Amino acid sequence: MKAFFYYLVKYLLRYYNYIYFRKIEVIGYDKIPKEGGVLFSPNHQGAFLDPLLVGSLTPHKITSLTRSDVFGGPFQWFLDAFQMLPVYRIRNGYSNLKKNEDTFAQCYKLLSEGKFMLMFSEGGHHDEYYLQKLSKGSSRLIYQAQKQYPNKKMFLMPVGLNYGHHRQPRCTLHFIFGDPIEVSQLINEGEFSEAELINKLRLVLENRMKDCLWLPENSEEYFLKKEKINKHTTQLTFSKLKSKLEEDYKSLPGRKKRSKLVTFTALLLSLPTLVPLWITRKVVAQFEDLVFISSMKYAMGVFFFPLWWLGSGFAIYFFFGTAMMIGYWLFSLLCLFLRQRILLL
Repeated sequence: MKAFFYYLVKYLLRYYNYIYFRKIEVIGYDKIPKEGGVLFSPNHQGAFLDPLLVGSLTPHKITSLTRSDVFGGPFQWFLDAFQMLPVYRIRNGYSNLKKNEDTFAQCYKLLSEGKFMLMFSEGGHHDEYYLQKLSKGSSRLIYQAQKQYPNKKMFLMPVGLNYGHHRQPRCTLHFIFGDPIEVSQLINEGEFSEAELINKLRLVLENRMKDCLWLPENSEEYFLKKEKINKHTTQLTFSKLKSKLEEDYKSLPGRKKRSKLVTFTALLLSLPTLVPLWITRKVVAQFEDLVFISSMKYAMGVFFFPLWWLGSGFAIYFFFGTAMMIGYWLFSLLCLFLRQRILLL
């Protein structure tokens, strides 16, 4: 039952992604190793939206490491179904850190069996395009797994998530798989200590993750370049936009300020879906961390909006018939898509 639920959600989200985003460009899918365990390491700009995208746009099941305080509650069945394992931190109590040994032992075994895993290598989530300093967590995990199972192939896989906008739906997404790192080859080069080899893995991973991002560095010109990421420039291919931002960003058009006419038009287009939009705004307002905005909009879009259209559509069907219900659905979708198009700068 859990496996069925996992794949049901996986493929539901895979197709929903192409509704939530205006355009998705996936590059390097063929680079994913066909054999051996793979630890995916994406950048982390979208809270829980990031693991949902990686999970839905990669082949096979993928196991992810998740903070331990979300386990043990009423959603435990779903956490198990989604292949999540708990990681304990000092804030969870020093005595609980011992439990990580069991979690990591499961990770080593999964990787030795050729399974897929997901772990974010940055210190935490954020809403900037550049890569934050990587922790050694993912490098240490894959290193220890390879040492425990030296005859098994294992790979550390850089992934780049490039959002055309960090708040608004219907933006462009460039989803990049980088060049995989075959762990056994890297850690068997010369005589190095364990700490040196883990750090070497981390540095190689960092460089390859940067290759997967539009704006990998927090340079003096970063915020000027950031303004060049908009609905027009993200229609370029990933490589073209990355090259332009590196070499000739001033030639790119910048974001435009939203006029009063655009705001008023967006308000009119909101009327058919005013209730779900209002509820979404109220839900989003409960989160102080702005990084969760896109995640909550994504979640509301995949669950609440369809429920709203289903309920309101049946009410229209009851009073006015099938043709009016279908017309209402099409008109609501059209208005919502046009609204997001003009709001996206």
